Amino acid sequence: MEDIWIIGAGEMTIEYVKVLQGLNKPFIVIGRGEKSAAKFEDVTNIKVIRGGVENFLIQKPPIPKHAIVVVRTDQLSAVTICLLNYGIKNILVEKPGALIKENLIEMNNIAEQLAAKVVIGYNRRFYSSTEKAKQIIEKDGGVTSFHFEFTEWGHIIEKLDAPANILEKWFLANSTHVVDLAFYLGGIPKQISCFTDGKTKWHKSASVFAGAGVTENGALFSYQANWEAPGRWSVEILTKKHRLIFRPMEALKIQNLNSIKIDDVEINNELDLKYKPGLLLQTKAFLENETFKLKTLKEQEKDFELYYKIANY
Repeated sequence: MEDIWIIGAGEMTIEYVKVLQGLNKPFIVIGRGEKSAAKFEDVTNIKVIRGGVENFLIQKPPIPKHAIVVVRTDQLSAVTICLLNYGIKNILVEKPGALIKENLIEMNNIAEQLAAKVVIGYNRRFYSSTEKAKQIIEKDGGVTSFHFEFTEWGHIIEKLDAPANILEKWFLANSTHVVDLAFYLGGIPKQISCFTDGKTKWHKSASVFAGAGVTENGALFSYQANWEAPGRWSVEILTKKHRLIFRPMEALKIQNLNSIKIDDVEINNELDLKYKPGLLLQTKAFLENETFKLKTLKEQEKDFELYYKIANY
């Protein structure tokens, strides 16, 4: 039996398959729906084991070394708990891991009881632009302040073929990509003040967001987003020597002290062009047990408190 199980047969699984093939790692794909499985097989020529992971486990297959959970967002926690209870010790689950805080807490409690490692897939931590920024930040002596924007395009999202329970937690399901990267580079918040206003038909808790705070390392930060106005994702990191700008997130721009000129930073983005950006290095870190580079389930549980405040959940 292959050492890696991929649970789910959607579009993201296609990206993971490219990565695992690039790493020359054997795997199997376990899906639930016939439609997604058939589409996946047409694209990849790889057979999908149908019927869902619960039915697959009835056959008592040998426990794999690793599992990657890429199911629909509202099913992430249930599938991960199922795999944990079966005895799998190393699991990578796509962000955000769960849509409900209590489910994430339950998942973490089970993982700790079973001495299993569960990490959350935030692939932007592994962008070439992110790695280059980390090097500049370290050389400059650390982050002094930062700002981020997680504006979502409401006119696009409201037309998505997605269940209401996912759309109403869209900040968790999607925007946390930006927030995770900002705090990954800028530091863990020690204090935060959050403000919200407005609502949409699909996201009733808020549509306009603003806030500020200070990290454990003393860096000040602010954020804003307006899901009913023009905008885009961005992160800006400031050191004593530079302003580092992620806009778009895959690229890195730099502004030097005493200058208004903004330049592109040269990055070695060969892997980000060949595969979904960040995904190969994220998967490699997971398989090689370099979990210090990944977000742990425990860290995500702590951040859910923060996320709920920002989104007014």
